[in-house]
Amino acid sequence: MSYPFGDRPRYLALAPLTHSAGVLTFPILSLGGEVVIMPAPDIGEFLASIERHRITHAFLPPTVVYGVLDHPDLDSRDLGSLRCLWYGAAPMSPTRLEEALHRIGPVLGQLFGQTEAPNMIATLAPADHFRPDGSVATERLTSAGRPTPLTTVAIMDAAGTLLPRGERGEIVVRGPLVMDGYHENPTATAEVSAFGWHHTGDIGYLDDAGFLFVVDRAKDMIITGGFNVYSAEVEQALSAHPAVKDSAVVGLPDAKWGERVTAAIELRAGHDTAGDDIIAFVKQRIGSVKAPKDIEIWNELPRSKVGKILKNEVRAKMLDMRTT
Repeated sequence: MSYPFGDRPRYLALAPLTHSAGVLTFPILSLGGEVVIMPAPDIGEFLASIERHRITHAFLPPTVVYGVLDHPDLDSRDLGSLRCLWYGAAPMSPTRLEEALHRIGPVLGQLFGQTEAPNMIATLAPADHFRPDGSVATERLTSAGRPTPLTTVAIMDAAGTLLPRGERGEIVVRGPLVMDGYHENPTATAEVSAFGWHHTGDIGYLDDAGFLFVVDRAKDMIITGGFNVYSAEVEQALSAHPAVKDSAVVGLPDAKWGERVTAAIELRAGHDTAGDDIIAFVKQRIGSVKAPKDIEIWNELPRSKVGKILKNEVRAKMLDMRTT
């Protein structure tokens, strides 16, 4: 209902089928489509397979999209068969998303959901990435899209009051995609279902046009010097730097600030820059309060099998380095 399919779609599965990539095979199969399963995650073979099998649909987490954009074969491959390249599972850099729209094509579509409400809380369809005149809707590239059919999305404060458009609070959901509850854990089920809504644990807002913007995970918000700093906003500013491939922003205990905004950075191949230069770059974009106080450059950030950066591991490693 939310995405372009047409006759006999052909879906290429690179990401693990145990997660979103597997869920997305269902609509493909229901339409009599074809699923091509890659035995190993190889970006060069992924691009070759799109051309070879005339693939119409695929799903990639943002980190793998970045790998596609950086791959030397991208511009030489024929990707004209693609109707929709879904991205999701983690926030995507708007700078790199705009690059993908130009280099891969006007086919990118976002999925926003979670295990408890799989994949389709909101979707940003390919057409929603563009304005009516055909230009890229840069003001919308950080949006998770519009609530899907049959799904109701609202913003709620801590007291259970639904908030008006534009105000930030927790994203709550109702609809048939929401789970019945956690297995043999009624306490957790009651907590996540408070006030008759499913609580996502994400902070966000709805704009006047009904587009949902996810600001951060509630647990990832940093309180520094009395100010709320959303790690996702800092990561988006970092991603705009030409040397930064990916980043993880966490709050570390600090005697002066309460929490100290700290970033672990993974650089793009062939780039070398000092942490102080990146901090200055971020300060110009979002101000000194939100900019990292410290930056560590790592060879590789820890990720899950679906490409999500594991912030708990980043934070644990940073704290461990402080005490050793």
